[in-house]
Formats: sequence, structure tokens, C-alpha cells
Amino acid sequence: MPSAYEVSFLEAIKIRRSTLTLAKESPISDERIVHVVKHAIKYAPSPFHVQSCRAIVLFGAEHDKLWGLGLKRAKKLMPPEVFARSEPKIQEYKAAYGTVLFFEDTEAVKKFPQHLQDLIAQFPEWNEHSNGMNQFIVWTALATEGLGCNLQHYQQMIGKDVVEAWNVPQTWSLRAQLVFGKATGPPRGGINKEFAPFDDRIFVYGKKD
Repeated sequence: MPSAYEVSFLEAIKIRRSTLTLAKESPISDERIVHVVKHAIKYAPSPFHVQSCRAIVLFGAEHDKLWGLGLKRAKKLMPPEVFARSEPKIQEYKAAYGTVLFFEDTEAVKKFPQHLQDLIAQFPEWNEHSNGMNQFIVWTALATEGLGCNLQHYQQMIGKDVVEAWNVPQTWSLRAQLVFGKATGPPRGGINKEFAPFDDRIFVYGKKD
């Protein structure tokens, strides 16, 4: 299933930006979006190939339901002045085309020998790194397909609602929500985003001339 929008990997990284103003439209099919998510879940690296990342893709009314739950929880849990600032943002997410929910499956590691289970348990950041790479791959791939995206972290607020609404296994822990749709405005930071100089960000030793 070749992409209609092919760019180099380094160029794709530049294309991936946070875009908050999104419409309920997509330049590619739902099938293509699901294919991108499956590709990431299959090929993203994970510690000892544990493959613990899981995903749910929501379109249409299911996507609207997610952010309806987000609005309900935010109104209940946030102080009124905080909710007043948050409501327009959540409405923006709801106005988008869909959402990818990213999870970690805590049961995945149990298929390994005990010594590897113990090792992975000592370094929970390994699975977080892997989940982040899944998120990055999907976000970057969708951006190169012409979709605008933004990554959200409302899991503490809506995690239990998500489990109940979509019959999610109890061993799946929600980690992030990637909102996507047709971009109707510029990415965050504008088209000509400024970047900090490398002088105190990257140090190189032993480089050959």
C-alpha cells in the first residue's frame, strides 16, 4: 500500500508539527490511517521485542464520544476558572477527524522468562520510550500523508471512562491521545518556527574531519 505522499525520513521529521485547528476531514481513507497505526505497532522497537504498545483508533461518533467524556470529566474535576480555559481546547480536539489512543499492556512482559521480566520491571522507562516511538511514528507518518495532528495526555482524567466505553482490557494503561484531522490553521509556533542554537545542546567528541 504505497503512500501518495512520499518524502525522506529527515524531511518527514520536519513536517511533523503540533496543529491544533483541525477539521472533521481527512485527505486519506480511514483504511489508510489504520494501516499507518498497524505499521507502527508492528515495527516500532521495544525492549527485548516485548511489543507491549496497544492502540485504539476512533473515527466519527466514537471520536466525538471520547472528547465528550473529556469535557464532562474536565468540568467535574477542574476548578471553574481552569475549565473555562480548557473547554475551548477540548472542543478543538472534538472538532477533529479522529483520535489514536495509545496504551501499554502490562501483561505483555509475562510471556518472557522470569529474569527478563525482572529486568524490564527495573527499567519501566524502556516501555515508555517504546510507546513514545510508536506515537512518533504514527504522528510523523500521518503528517506526511497530509493530516494535521496534536498529541494530548488526558489519561489521568479519562482513563477509566475509556476502559468502560470501549471495553478495554484492564491490563491496558492509557498513555497518550493523538488527535488528527485536516489542518485549518498553521502549526503551533507558526510556519517559520525558530529553533534554539546548537551551541549548548549538542557536543561532539572524536569526530573525523
